[in-house]
Amino acid sequence: MKLGKALHLTYCSNIHPGETWAQVKQNLETYLPALKQQLSPAAPFGIGLRLSEVAARELLNQNHLAQFKAWLAQQDLYVFTLNGFPYGGFHHQTVKDQVYAPDWSQPERLTYTLRLCQILAALLPAGVDGGISTLPLSYKPWWTNDAAGHTATLKASTLNLAKLTAVLAKLKETSGQWLHLDLEPEPDGLIENAAEVIAYFQDWLLPVGGAWLAENLGISQAAAEQQLRDHIQVCYDTCHFAVEYEQPQQVIEQFKAAGIKIGKAQLSAALRLEIPPDADKRQWFATQLEPFAESTYLHQVIERCTDGSLKHYADLQQALPELASNDQAIEWRTHFHVPIFVDRYHAFHSTQADIKAFLAAMQAHPGCTHLEIETYTWDVLPPELKLDLLTSIQREYEWVLETL
Repeated sequence: MKLGKALHLTYCSNIHPGETWAQVKQNLETYLPALKQQLSPAAPFGIGLRLSEVAARELLNQNHLAQFKAWLAQQDLYVFTLNGFPYGGFHHQTVKDQVYAPDWSQPERLTYTLRLCQILAALLPAGVDGGISTLPLSYKPWWTNDAAGHTATLKASTLNLAKLTAVLAKLKETSGQWLHLDLEPEPDGLIENAAEVIAYFQDWLLPVGGAWLAENLGISQAAAEQQLRDHIQVCYDTCHFAVEYEQPQQVIEQFKAAGIKIGKAQLSAALRLEIPPDADKRQWFATQLEPFAESTYLHQVIERCTDGSLKHYADLQQALPELASNDQAIEWRTHFHVPIFVDRYHAFHSTQADIKAFLAAMQAHPGCTHLEIETYTWDVLPPELKLDLLTSIQREYEWVLETL
């Protein structure tokens, strides 16, 4: 939905299982008109669309895209952002680190994202910029013991982002449409925090990507770097940055100082545990956490220790056996997207406060106009946390609107 003159709020349709266009279409037809009637009956209602590689190809076949555009107009709905992070299956199967495949070093990722750009350009309302969130280049643990592979991945990813930028710059020049790709840092991503994002822009994207653009488009290095800043931005996921123990106000200021734009904010909350010193209590907490250690998604854990240092665990399943014997830990934050309208889950807390802090900082430093609610773990939540899906989505919207 549109809030004020420029701010757009939606939820990401990746919460609905569906990898084919027919399945995605059915989900949209089931939930979107009902949500619009409850939340925005008299004004256009925005959609955050997630399309797998299969669904994107199918939507571009035959007359599907034109039919979808007509349905959107009929229902007073509009698409302004796409989720291009998961390439393949995202529900009812083991995803884990394969959510990063293919990564940005692979041509398949570029081809898929170009299809998403074609779709978004066809659907985007006049006068609205369009964003596509994507993975943070690759998965860091794949390259932990392979320095050459790490460097090669950064270089190939940067060249693919430059190629995408050339297409988006041409689109803006010919049609006036402004599309941006929004890199989404998360724990164990190849770029996972503010410092790594800034370092990537300064060490790779601007010099290396800029040199490719300058040579291939016949423009200056300065003009090439400006195109990269316009079309490659950041997706600030409040869950991910909270798990990294980063403060929204500080991150926004750091990005602004580095000339990096936030194209999209995903509003989501992580699971937070304050760890007691008593070993028996820690063991009890480990037992309570077991239902969250499910087998579909990665649930990275970052531990804050008594000396202020941070320790990373690749997944909650790996971290749990360490909890009872770990007397140096004082807090765990877990990449498990819990509903944003609750800040306490029995023995646990959420990082809801970081969403509030981000929204306050964003209003103090306006720039990002795309807000997307992204609680996608409804299917794998422990039973006592599950609610009727339509009611749950509506409650998330209402909480955001009240907080704003």
